[in-house]
Amino acid sequence: MSQSEPSDLDPTTAAESYHDYSVDDEDQPVGLDNLTDVEGDVEDELDRGYSPPEKYSPAQGFGNTPYEEAVGESLDQRIAQEEPEPDPYVEAAQREAAEALDDGEVGAERAGCLVDPDMGSGEDLEKDLVGTDVGIDGAAASAEEAAVHVVSDDPDPSPLD
Repeated sequence: MSQSEPSDLDPTTAAESYHDYSVDDEDQPVGLDNLTDVEGDVEDELDRGYSPPEKYSPAQGFGNTPYEEAVGESLDQRIAQEEPEPDPYVEAAQREAAEALDDGEVGAERAGCLVDPDMGSGEDLEKDLVGTDVGIDGAAASAEEAAVHVVSDDPDPSPLD
């Protein structure tokens, strides 16, 4: 007895199944129990962006090839990888200098997504660049968006009691 061929199946079943693929959204994660990142509140976890690390992993260093494993690292290469311990006196002086340079040019509150008043449609009739803060987007912000901060108009804001 031969196995049933796809042509032997009911045409509606064959069209709906696409073999191992589904035409429905059931293959999308629904429970999201495996996603434990609680940073930010987005409705769909797939809207959250990803920012890759900006440095190499130690696993990408010397010794990945069979030749490097056989030869080994030289003493000069090992010394070049060493990181000296920071001087606590220099760090304290740098902190004091940084506090003295705080001129209030950058606000502490990060701005959200900035949108043109006409939502970017049509001709720009205003000579100034104007945007409205519509809140932080669900995806990860680009470097340019993360650099924008809200600066208060009041030069010396007093805390509310």
